[in-house]
Amino acid sequence: MNRTITFNELRKIKDSLPTGSMHRIADELNLSVETVRNFFGGHNFKDGKSVGIHLEPGPDGGLVMLDDTTVLDRAIAILKEENV
Repeated sequence: MNRTITFNELRKIKDSLPTGSMHRIADELNLSVETVRNFFGGHNFKDGKSVGIHLEPGPDGGLVMLDDTTVLDRAIAILKEENV
């Protein structure tokens, strides 16, 4: 599923995640931790893979077009668990 959000919104979600969430998401989705970090704006393509995000400059850090929202969906689910 495609989705577009601002870079600042994406970073806010990442920054709100509890400690260990990058590893949890990586384990649950069978990805490397660096690939998950790259989804949230990291740039380690030696140890991680590209994750289908496209950046367009603009206000609020610009727009991020996501080709696949699976990582974002897991992050949001973890945040919902924390707010129960």
